[in-house]
Amino acid sequence: MTDPEFDIFVIGGGINGCGIARDAAGRGYKVALAEMKDFGSGTSSGSTKLIHGGLRYLEYYEFRLVREALMEREVLWAMAPHIIWPMRFVLPFHKGGVRPAWLIRLGLFLYDHLGGRKLLPATRSLDMRRDPAGRPLKPLFTKAFEYSDGWVDDARLVVLNARDAADRGALILARTKVVSARQENGAWVITVENGNTGTRRTLTARMLVNAAGPWVDQVLAGVLGYGDRRNVRLVQGSHIVVKKKFADPRAYFFQNPDNRIIFAIPYEKDYTLIGTTDRDFHGDPADVGISPDEIDYLCAAASEYFAAPVTRQDIVWTYSAVRPLYDDGASKAQEATRDYVLKVEDIEGAPLLNVFGGKLTTYRRLAEHALEKIGERIGAIGAAWTAGSRLPGGDFPVQGYEEQVRRLSSAYPFLDRPHAERLVRAYGTAAFDLLGQARSGNDLGQHFGGDLYGIEVDWLMVHEWADRAEDVLWRRTKQGLRLSAEQVNALEEYMAAVPAASVG
Repeated sequence: MTDPEFDIFVIGGGINGCGIARDAAGRGYKVALAEMKDFGSGTSSGSTKLIHGGLRYLEYYEFRLVREALMEREVLWAMAPHIIWPMRFVLPFHKGGVRPAWLIRLGLFLYDHLGGRKLLPATRSLDMRRDPAGRPLKPLFTKAFEYSDGWVDDARLVVLNARDAADRGALILARTKVVSARQENGAWVITVENGNTGTRRTLTARMLVNAAGPWVDQVLAGVLGYGDRRNVRLVQGSHIVVKKKFADPRAYFFQNPDNRIIFAIPYEKDYTLIGTTDRDFHGDPADVGISPDEIDYLCAAASEYFAAPVTRQDIVWTYSAVRPLYDDGASKAQEATRDYVLKVEDIEGAPLLNVFGGKLTTYRRLAEHALEKIGERIGAIGAAWTAGSRLPGGDFPVQGYEEQVRRLSSAYPFLDRPHAERLVRAYGTAAFDLLGQARSGNDLGQHFGGDLYGIEVDWLMVHEWADRAEDVLWRRTKQGLRLSAEQVNALEEYMAAVPAASVG
């Protein structure tokens, strides 16, 4: 038997798929989405975690993309001020460096004026001999520019879009693989399989959206049976997390002699995030991992700037992801366009939308453009609405984070300050729902390490589809940085003992 017909079925629970599902559900479409693993477990949680215009894209004349991204920074900040916040970036330079000062100044002038900046402060020059930002760097770097962009908890951005889509009526299926999709009477008949139970079910939809990210061509070839197609260029980006290299709250933008750039960013209070690499990837995106060459590259590149070298011994964690860039024929991986391409085709009368490329910063606009194309094929309902919306937990002023921490600490005085800060950063106003009637530390449940307790794990399993320890430790939170192997095992056992929850 088949379930009732949906208007739209989305394959892929990364940021683009979840963003499209949320937008569509909010307009009144009947929506279903299937993600074969955990939400954001592929490309979307392997980013450099920036909401940014893409300063370096100006060199490749990507003016439309940069303008759209710049305009989105403050829109997204207002949508989710708990998981998105402004960050200042320091771009050191010296005479004879990779790019002359006049070129950097021109690029930053365009960056400040292409559009959208209201609350974010403008670019300014720094004398690194006097500014605290110069202390961790080699004395060679006496000048710098400082500019604005934003930081985002990328994995939480994905799951909050999924959560909001579900709250608006979408059927959201985690750890559910699309086995096949065929056309029948101008519609799609889709068979899905639950990865935990092996149970299969069949659904129908008027339109299919292929937002599988690095697997988009595999969906076309395998699920839809179209044979070999090459639409995306897979580019690997890897990052290292090291012991804290500097105390300044600002991040650094480093230019390398090979014309690539890397960032060094304050991370989870006690660490520094360094990345990313750019190299073509061949193989299964599920098997991506940082290579020894990439580790050496990132350590060497950062060590060109920091007075104290970055070494392998400093590394506490690494992560890698594969970016599915639209294959525009660029000669180098770092030159391939970061813009997105949406293509609609009819398969025996059944419309299919393929999503190629994209980036975190422009996911909301990508979703709006996708809904325009969907509306053209199956009829438009509702109007664009997400620009003024809030993601779950984000219903407080963009500059109101400290007030939210004060309110949470007042309501739950047994929380220490860092714990309250982390809960507000992760859940915003929903932190009050998570803690509920807790009146003392004993009400937080089993302690797993760091500041992770059973009450939070239970919440994540019930409300955010967390199914395994890695979902909790590396995507819903970053407490994996603070737990031992024994503590991770204890969390796995705890979650395995909890009956499978039906996420509401």
